[in-house]
Amino acid sequence: MLNRAKEATDMLKEHIEKDSVIRLISHNDADGISAAAVIANALAEENVQFHTTIIPRLKAEDVNSLRSEKYDLFIFSDMGSPFIKEFNTYKHDVIVADHHQVDDTDSESNVIHINPHLFGIDGSKDLCGAGSSYLAIRELDKKHLAHFALIGAFGDMQGQDGFTGVNKLILDDSLESGTLEVHEGLKIVSKASEPIFKSLAYTFSPPLPKISGDLDGAREFLERMNLSYGIKFTDMEDEEKDLLKDALISINPDIFGDCYTIPKEIPLLRDLEEYSYILDACGKNKKQGLGLSIALGERDQALDAALRLQRQYRDQIVKGLEWVKREGAQQLNSIQYLYSEDKVLKSVMGTIASIGLSVELLDDSKPVLGLSRLHKDIKISGRTTRGMVAKGVNLGKALQDSSNNFGGTGGGHDIAAGAMIPYESKDNFLHLVDEMVEYQLAND
Repeated sequence: MLNRAKEATDMLKEHIEKDSVIRLISHNDADGISAAAVIANALAEENVQFHTTIIPRLKAEDVNSLRSEKYDLFIFSDMGSPFIKEFNTYKHDVIVADHHQVDDTDSESNVIHINPHLFGIDGSKDLCGAGSSYLAIRELDKKHLAHFALIGAFGDMQGQDGFTGVNKLILDDSLESGTLEVHEGLKIVSKASEPIFKSLAYTFSPPLPKISGDLDGAREFLERMNLSYGIKFTDMEDEEKDLLKDALISINPDIFGDCYTIPKEIPLLRDLEEYSYILDACGKNKKQGLGLSIALGERDQALDAALRLQRQYRDQIVKGLEWVKREGAQQLNSIQYLYSEDKVLKSVMGTIASIGLSVELLDDSKPVLGLSRLHKDIKISGRTTRGMVAKGVNLGKALQDSSNNFGGTGGGHDIAAGAMIPYESKDNFLHLVDEMVEYQLAND
């Protein structure tokens, strides 16, 4: 895989030497914004001109319209693998740095395709889109940018239990460059910016049952220990921190472990996982340009705006989890699903599907689909557990094949995937996914 990445670097070097203006297209989640940040920072350091677009998904019409743009090199980060056949017919050079599931299309000489699945590496836990993007620029002497790949990994739920596979190599690069440090600590969010009860309620990974997503539950938990819930974690006495640590470890031992920090960064962006949450909030609120500007070095007003979005987004998640607790999921034989046309709930449906599984609000023996209506279409976010994947579930395959039956699009990973289908196909689509998952479980 590193040899393939070097081919991409060599192609990139040729265009840098020719003073090409480079076209960069990336995904709008935390991983995609981090992927764009890795490449954009590298190009900026090389004094290369580039034009970046960050989008929620890459569609066939996008691929066709980009074909006519007059750039010599296109880079697709955290997206692009389903379109290798189309890129093969481009008159331009193309680098695809992705980690989603692939088909069996070989790339032509104008296309360099970096994807862990091509090399038998799991793109849902061992390498993210930002990681593939980092590998494309690594040989330009850019190990000091490796932490952006790890921010992307956290955004794709890959770093929470430690880094494995190619992510471990990237971690080693980051440590070697001196930009990253690892230390043991409590893995709760917003230690320096929120009251402790909110820090606990907003901590979803690792999950804290009856606390994560539950502001009242977090308050009651702290009150039972006679701890003030209104102060920040950083303002607590050492004895109080130890008491809290022991109590949280008894709920979920994973809450204490390795924390990854950028020591030279400002406090709000020092923790990699916290950084990924800020980028994710920007993407989820359609302010992906704001997220990228922060990753390119803007602070002050940009960061203030991002933090407002993050607070708003977290409040939406809490509202969504309260709705799940109240209403539950709709049950089919082998899957469950969440559906609402409420504007706030629609904006966080994929997130509450994922968190609902981890905090035990949903049945973890069934994959969950979060459905959001967008005018004449429905957006689907599918999530399941590692345990269900081990039993044979592949959501990426199920959503891709099912959506194709209704003129839609879909795909992703075995553990997390997405799709877009016409609204009128909703019920038939759900039953087809249910049948496919049932078949996967029976034929593993």
